[in-house]
Amino acid sequence: MVVVLREDASAEERQAVDALLSDNGIAARAVRWAEQDLYIPETALTPSLQQTLAALPAVERCLAVESPYVLASRELHPEKSLVRVGHAVFGGADPVLIAGPCSVENEAQINEAAEAAAASGAQVLRGGGFKPRTSPYSFQGRGLEGILLLEAAGARVGLPVVTEVMEPAMAEVVAEHADMLQVGSRNMQNFPLLRAVGRTARPVMLKRGFASTLDEWLLAAEYILAEGNAHVVLCERGIRGFDTHTRNVLDLACVPLLARLTHLPVIVDPSHATGHRDLVLPMGVAAIAAGADGLMVEMHPRPDESLSDAEQTIDAATLRALATQAHSVRAALLAAQSQSPDQPEPSPAKTRQPAARLG
Repeated sequence: MVVVLREDASAEERQAVDALLSDNGIAARAVRWAEQDLYIPETALTPSLQQTLAALPAVERCLAVESPYVLASRELHPEKSLVRVGHAVFGGADPVLIAGPCSVENEAQINEAAEAAAASGAQVLRGGGFKPRTSPYSFQGRGLEGILLLEAAGARVGLPVVTEVMEPAMAEVVAEHADMLQVGSRNMQNFPLLRAVGRTARPVMLKRGFASTLDEWLLAAEYILAEGNAHVVLCERGIRGFDTHTRNVLDLACVPLLARLTHLPVIVDPSHATGHRDLVLPMGVAAIAAGADGLMVEMHPRPDESLSDAEQTIDAATLRALATQAHSVRAALLAAQSQSPDQPEPSPAKTRQPAARLG
């Protein structure tokens, strides 16, 4: 159940809602989301209490939402959300391409990478300052210095930048220098971090945990949305499997599934999903064919010299080919859809699968 308040409701009228919920022992989360004030009760409301609430002057309407991820659900927000980062629009007609090195190594490298990304069709520049690595002896990034170099490089070529935040205390600091904040796979269920990035004014890219179900992923997004930040982009980056030929298993089925379940844009990272640079282009194109709103890839001016993830990093020529093919596939899909306009979109409420079948 979601209680939507009228925008012009007075303080006294809003207090009457608080009092009614409190008198009935109902704890509710107050959320400012999508330019509306909402109450999301923690427990179910009786039909009589729902009727009483709906009759209060402050209440615009009461909505029954069955999904556990209330704000991320299409039940509350049927239309696809658009997330703007600079001139890039996630969820729009054109796929958004994010490219850049895994980590910022030095000023010359990130500047060269930024120029190549801009010239090759990328709309957002990526680069890590803080790098979570499995081994403590691997290159961990240059920290805030690297983020400052990324910011300057993006400004030089006119691209917004996205970089990873690893701890809650750094969310506001990184937000001052990045246009979009990334929460990595290892931190998908770092709930204090999710709350922290949700309180910033920056769009957030939330990567799927490598052992997470779709419900767990969407509930992680709910933490960000519940802080009032409606600008969330989901990023599929592969889930852990048993075959060693690829780094992870790229779950492209999640792309159309998520289109049923959520209004949030969904992009795909074929670099981390495959772990092989020769697989990045074909799987990136396949992701767009599956309906992804964009791609995030690792690109380095000289991939073999990359200090992080060299084996899955592509060069500028491959990035140009990927951009060309991605836009061609999207254009073909839109043309095909325009030829069959009577085909209805699936109803999210009717097509939602049980949680046990989503993993």
